[in-house]
Amino acid sequence: MTPDPNRSNKVGSNRPASSLQRMERVPPLLMMLYAGLAGVTVLFVVLVGAYAYTRFRAEMPTGNYPLPRFFSLSTIVLLISSYVIAQARRLYEQDDLLTLRRCLGATLLLSSVFAGLQLLGWRELMAQGVFFNGESSGTFVYLISALHVAHLLGGMLFLLTLLLRTHYAARDAVRSLVFIRNPYRRLQLRMITLYWHFIDGLWIALFAAFLFLY
Repeated sequence: MTPDPNRSNKVGSNRPASSLQRMERVPPLLMMLYAGLAGVTVLFVVLVGAYAYTRFRAEMPTGNYPLPRFFSLSTIVLLISSYVIAQARRLYEQDDLLTLRRCLGATLLLSSVFAGLQLLGWRELMAQGVFFNGESSGTFVYLISALHVAHLLGGMLFLLTLLLRTHYAARDAVRSLVFIRNPYRRLQLRMITLYWHFIDGLWIALFAAFLFLY
C-alpha cells in the first residue's frame, strides 16, 4: 500500500485550535495592549483596595457628603462615547471613511466633555471641603479619578492621531482605498475600540466603588 504523502497534513486538520495556537495568532501589538490593560486593572484594584482599607480602618462613616453630580453626568457621557466608537468598525468595513471620521471626531469630543466634567466634579469636592491634602479618603478620590483621566487622555491622543489619518485618507479616493485595505489601520481601529470600552468599564467600576465608599 502506498502511503498517502498528505496523510500527516490531514491528521488533526479538523481539530479546533488550541489556546496556545490562538495566542500565537494574536498580533504582537494587540498582545501588548492586553498586557497593558491587565497592568492598569491591577493598579486600580490596588488603589481601590487601599481606599477601602483606609476608610474601614479609620471607621469613617460613609455618606457624609454627596458624590459630585458631575461624576454621574460624566458616566453618562462616557457611555455614549463608548456606543459611538462601537460603530467605527462597521463604518470601516463599509468603506465609509467620511462617516468614520465623524464617528471618531464625536468620540473625541465626548471624551473631552468627560474630562471637563471630571474637573467640575473636583471643584464640587473642594466646595464640600474635601481636598487632595485633606482626609486620606478624599485624597484617594482625587488620585483614582485623576489617574483614570490620565489614561483616558492617552487614549485620546491615539484617537486624535487615527482621526487625522482618516481625515487625510478621506480626501482622496486612492488614499481611501489604501487606508481601507491596510491591515495595520484595521488593527489600530480594533485597538482603540477595545481600549475605549476598557476605559468605559473601568470608570463604571470605579464609580460604583465611589458610591459604596464615599
